[in-house]
Amino acid sequence: MELYELTVHELMDKLEKNEITSEQIVKSYFERIREKDGAVKAYITTLEEQAMQQAKEVDAKRKAGEKLGKFAGIPIAIKDNMCITGTKTTCGSKMLENFVAPYDATVIEKLNQENMIYLGKLNMDEFAMGSSTETSNFFATHNPWDLSRVPGGSSGGSAAAVSANMAPWTLRK
Repeated sequence: MELYELTVHELMDKLEKNEITSEQIVKSYFERIREKDGAVKAYITTLEEQAMQQAKEVDAKRKAGEKLGKFAGIPIAIKDNMCITGTKTTCGSKMLENFVAPYDATVIEKLNQENMIYLGKLNMDEFAMGSSTETSNFFATHNPWDLSRVPGGSSGGSAAAVSANMAPWTLRK
């Protein structure tokens, strides 16, 4: 079984038992993203370099016995309407295509306290004003089980990423 096929609880258990590292988990997810996202199109932006650095830092803290958040080292993908400092936040709109967030949304601050790792920002209907994830101004997201269909919802990138094992979980609003 591949690491990207495990549940969040299984990943947490293996991390706590030192059977795997956060770096191995993140690497597994990016391999899966490279394999599947060309067809599914769940991600607007991937954060591989940043995620690998975060994973190395969490692994070093875990090895040193430092206090970590409950979900430390577990990756998550974020709907592209939530700001992460220094990361593009487009809301699925060409109008915001080059907007780089100058601050973290409150929910991101809370995830940072947990030492979570961001895989990337997920596709959505422009400004969450749709129900199919076909009205993103970048590309439509496809249902990973049938690419001729849509995942539904303004959070289709989130649904498709989890369904295709390209993220263990996502944050959407």
